[in-house]
Amino acid sequence: MWFELLCGLVLYKFIRIFFAEDDLIDIETSDSDAVFAVASRIEKVYGGKVYVGLRIPDADSASRQNIDIVLLSKGDAVVIAVKNLAGFVSISPDGSWVRMSDHKQKEERHPDPVAEAKRQAAVLEAYLEQRGVPVPDGYFSYKVIIPNPKFLTTSSFSPEVVPYEQWAHLKQDTATMLSGWIKGVFRSAKKEMQDSVQQQLNFVLSTAPTWDKLELKGNRYLLGEFVEFKGKHEDTQELQYVKRSKVGRMIVQKTSMMGLAPRNLQVLYSLRDYRTEGGSTSDWKEVTVRSSTEIVFQPQNSKKVKTITLSSVTSLTLSA
Repeated sequence: MWFELLCGLVLYKFIRIFFAEDDLIDIETSDSDAVFAVASRIEKVYGGKVYVGLRIPDADSASRQNIDIVLLSKGDAVVIAVKNLAGFVSISPDGSWVRMSDHKQKEERHPDPVAEAKRQAAVLEAYLEQRGVPVPDGYFSYKVIIPNPKFLTTSSFSPEVVPYEQWAHLKQDTATMLSGWIKGVFRSAKKEMQDSVQQQLNFVLSTAPTWDKLELKGNRYLLGEFVEFKGKHEDTQELQYVKRSKVGRMIVQKTSMMGLAPRNLQVLYSLRDYRTEGGSTSDWKEVTVRSSTEIVFQPQNSKKVKTITLSSVTSLTLSA
């Protein structure tokens, strides 16, 4: 019996190394996936520029405000909070949202998302002023988008909330910009002023603090904080320069033959260049490491770190 078990274990390891895809089932990415899906759709439908996963310093609370999405387009600026909620949701008297699980076994309470988005917009305006781009109070409008089709409610939400039904029917050929739910404060300003403010906003937001972004196979995403690499000493030594002070982005390339998973991976990384808007150079360095090398990553809003094999990763973007 022990011989059969040992043979089974060896066979399992063999399949994992040479044939099987990396198991990503236990990696929860749904909330981050929802944020990137909303950002991608808004950018495709309405143009402009979106910034995802911002961590804006809040001088009043000496902390950072996490902002899911900021959208900039011609004369429009909006802070967007994405709530990927499923199940029945109601509004309590204090404004908080209460979600009941599918089996009605547990109640989950969320602070008022509209009030949070309003606060995020105010913090962002203050941050921009500190960075030398003063904007009028209320320049940024704010919205809460619910992209989950399993969201159910009988409550009446404020106009700032975009429920799934409205989000699902959002189209480019709507009569007014962004279905009328984004306010343009500078719409009547001179074009030169609009362009100048737009350029300054794009520069500041492109260099603002963000969460690190981990892109996984299957178009899945994780926002959080990169911790370190784990693996054989020679592999971690090859990756020693991949740290936020030196590198802005890392791409994992893999080759396979006849469906076999690669034993080695090519890792490309671009050195950080603080003189450019994007923060990275166009020159890429390349190293080769084992596919069993792992990334230790701390997901946003999670107390537990995740250890993910490098073969499961498409790219890693590091905030400065």
